[in-house]
Amino acid sequence: MSAEPGAAPWDRLFARHVASDTGDQITAILDQSGATDAIALSGGFPHPDTFPARALAESQARVLAQPAALQYGPTRGLPGLRDWFTDWLGRAEGRAPTEDELLITSGGMEGLGLVTRSLLDPGDRVVVEGPTFFGALVGFQRQLARVETVPVDQDGLDTDALAELLRRGSEPPPKLLYVIPDYQNPSGLSLSPERRHALVELARRYGILIVEDVAYRELGFDGERHPSLWALAPDVVAQVGTFAKTFTPGIRLGWVAAPARLVAQLARAKQNTDQCTGALGQLLLEEYGRSGGFDRGIAASRDFYRRRRDLMTAALDAHLPAGVDRTHPHGGFFSWLTLPGQVDTMALQQRALAAKVSYVPGRAFYAGEHGGNCLRLAFSRVPEERITEGVRNLAGVIAEAIAPAATR
Repeated sequence: MSAEPGAAPWDRLFARHVASDTGDQITAILDQSGATDAIALSGGFPHPDTFPARALAESQARVLAQPAALQYGPTRGLPGLRDWFTDWLGRAEGRAPTEDELLITSGGMEGLGLVTRSLLDPGDRVVVEGPTFFGALVGFQRQLARVETVPVDQDGLDTDALAELLRRGSEPPPKLLYVIPDYQNPSGLSLSPERRHALVELARRYGILIVEDVAYRELGFDGERHPSLWALAPDVVAQVGTFAKTFTPGIRLGWVAAPARLVAQLARAKQNTDQCTGALGQLLLEEYGRSGGFDRGIAASRDFYRRRRDLMTAALDAHLPAGVDRTHPHGGFFSWLTLPGQVDTMALQQRALAAKVSYVPGRAFYAGEHGGNCLRLAFSRVPEERITEGVRNLAGVIAEAIAPAATR
């Protein structure tokens, strides 16, 4: 169909990556699966009950009285927040970043975007877990990178498969490897301590930057805490974090802890995006952190989400038909289901919505055509009293879908 006279020739004007950009497709999936009349087991959002609304209301006047609150700030972040968070990371990780190893960002996605834009040229190789966070996939796609996938199992990223990928071929090694080691989105799985060390060794051997996304790291349910990749190998790891799950997503705040030369480049890139992260949110977080509220909030959130995990796990065990595999998350927001045979969870989504339940189809979490028989469930935001009902409804839809395949 030709453009109307005088209309801009958008097909020619858009950047090359737009033609194959899956961002709109993913947005449509989430919009559809988040229908208001469905039990939303789809959206991986933190629950509003975990937000420190009262504490923020009490501190707002004090924070606004500070001259810096409504002004531009330093690109790397306000000194007070950087000082508090440097100390907090030191206690949490056993290693504190130096002054030139930390950048405060406008959310975790900005941190990931800054790393991506600073390192990747069209055609560069990137390695990801399969499955992985679809927001990262879109970012790599928009840089026209070549995304290669390494599978995960119950111990996280398969480092033997990664080693084999790196050994074969005569091409330059990948520039970066993106990994979510703790309570991964979408699978809920974590990387074992042995594989963390193996991954660091491979990164050093082949000169690869590990981009460690720690969005869910503080939301473990069983008290077990493995060393972060950044703490193990700060020379080859960029830790990208967000305060969305431990503070509030409405105040866009995150961080990157990485080698000083990389942080310097990220700061230069940030000057061409938002120039600086909002000062008001930084001051609110600093006061909340110094008051002890940040640590208390994390502890309360662990209990809060553990209850929802337990409810979903019990419901899945009680209602899922035989032949459906699921992961056993020990933290985070998600569980991952793998259906038998050739069941297409994208096509199944309409039937699920008719049964008043939603999920995210697994194909969204792969760079290629994998994941067609998988789906992600989120227990984070759905009301506790509706989790069992939602799982029961979904299980009925799945049972109907796999029954024909079982009789063939």
